[in-house]
Amino acid sequence: MEASFWQQRWQDNKIGFHLNEVNPLLKKYADKMQLAPGQQVFVPLCGKSLDLLWLAEQGYRVLGIELSEVAVEDFFKEQQLSPVRVEKDNRVYYQAGLITLICGDFFSLSSMQMVNVAAVYDRASLVALPTEMRSEYCQHLTQICPTQPRLLVSLEYEQSEMSGPPFAVLQGEIEADYADGFTLTCLERTDVLAEHGHFAAKGLGSLHETVYILHHE
Repeated sequence: MEASFWQQRWQDNKIGFHLNEVNPLLKKYADKMQLAPGQQVFVPLCGKSLDLLWLAEQGYRVLGIELSEVAVEDFFKEQQLSPVRVEKDNRVYYQAGLITLICGDFFSLSSMQMVNVAAVYDRASLVALPTEMRSEYCQHLTQICPTQPRLLVSLEYEQSEMSGPPFAVLQGEIEADYADGFTLTCLERTDVLAEHGHFAAKGLGSLHETVYILHHE
């Protein structure tokens, strides 16, 4: 999936994946990341998620990366924040209060940008990627955040019934991609098809939202 796909989605405001509220699962399970106040949480492919603001309100420093400058600028505008904007190493950094967003390619990040990250929160990044990119994503995340715990929200459905994104990512795949050094625990698996009628209209027979915590062994 080309970067231009997501750039165009944001440009055209085709962002049905964006939640207009803080994800209830983050509120419910944020403590599983075992963050102390002042520690930094990394949010990959963050868009303009309200989860960023909620995490900062809990006293955590937040580091997000997003490909679309439209999404990043919309986030700060909608939250009435005035960020400091700095261009460095072919990326643009926006910082306001406890929140720093990087406008750039996730795959260009190195461990140098992650030195202060204590945990990773992934709600919409893994499920945004097709099969051929997900292993690469997990490998790169492990390279730049080798031991940090991950709170991961995923979706399960019959992929043949609907083309993504969001894509179906089953527990077995997650276990395989993070097999080297991480223990995966499923915190919750919930039938959410009734809450997403547009997916049922596309022919889905079932849809489950899953939440995992991954801890380094």
